[in-house]
Amino acid sequence: MKLFVRTLSLIAALTLFGFSAFADSDLDQRVEHGYANSGGVKIHYARLGPKDGRAPLIVMIHGFPDFWYSWRDQMEALSANYQVVAIDQRGYNLSDKPKGVENYDLRLLVGDVAAVVKHLGRDRAIIVGHDWGGIVAWTFAMTLPEMTEKLIILNLPHPKGLTRELAHNPQQQQNSQYARNFQKEDAAQKLTAEGLARWVKDEQAKAKYIEAFKRSDFEAMLNYYKRNYPREPYTEDTSPVVKVKVPVLMIHGLNDTALLAGALNNTWEWLEKDLTLVTIPGAGHFVQQDASDLVTRTIKMWLAR
Repeated sequence: MKLFVRTLSLIAALTLFGFSAFADSDLDQRVEHGYANSGGVKIHYARLGPKDGRAPLIVMIHGFPDFWYSWRDQMEALSANYQVVAIDQRGYNLSDKPKGVENYDLRLLVGDVAAVVKHLGRDRAIIVGHDWGGIVAWTFAMTLPEMTEKLIILNLPHPKGLTRELAHNPQQQQNSQYARNFQKEDAAQKLTAEGLARWVKDEQAKAKYIEAFKRSDFEAMLNYYKRNYPREPYTEDTSPVVKVKVPVLMIHGLNDTALLAGALNNTWEWLEKDLTLVTIPGAGHFVQQDASDLVTRTIKMWLAR
């Protein structure tokens, strides 16, 4: 199997693809909003790009704490050649917010993405995920290979890599304290919309984030951790490997303190096709915004190869 490793040093080559930034001030007015039904749960999505059925479908899945608008720069740049759909995961913004931790099981989160793909009249899609959206995307590709055309993962190591680091890397164990805090019963009571939006650097975007988080359910957000994140004592996942059957692009901001880069090692052992790994020094966990231009150029180049 081929392993393609790309680093920030390739930025000069990427400029050949000629990406130019778009103003996103009216993006939320230009996208088409819709809802898919996932077992009685309404999943909101924002869509941009051609709808004639010939353009490949890209489905983008955000993480915590975020919503569909996280992908605004990538949506603008990709929508010329792709139908780009960014969802609000259940519990967030305009999607439904079912009560009960059991309603945030990873199996149901994957089903939400499948429901969106089917709602749009497609059999398969290019799946893109960040953070919790990355876990959903990995699991989608492993459990629904027939619906997965290609896989793009941002700042979320393969689940086997993450569990290995949690089991054996003291620094990752220490840095995952936030997740253990989120698993506590009263954790949601300590959250505010303003606090959850602290990471957003653009002030205009931050205002939109605060509005979206006020529409969200904090308990639902933390149910992702309570239902799906490993608990102590951490053990490595030694279950049989279900290999991802499609090409994979991984982009990882190396300043991510929540998900350390060591978990990226050996990813190629869990894939059947080629892996392209891009590591970006200076970019943090929200790499699609910290290094928006480079991330967008990389995705465009990789999809067009």
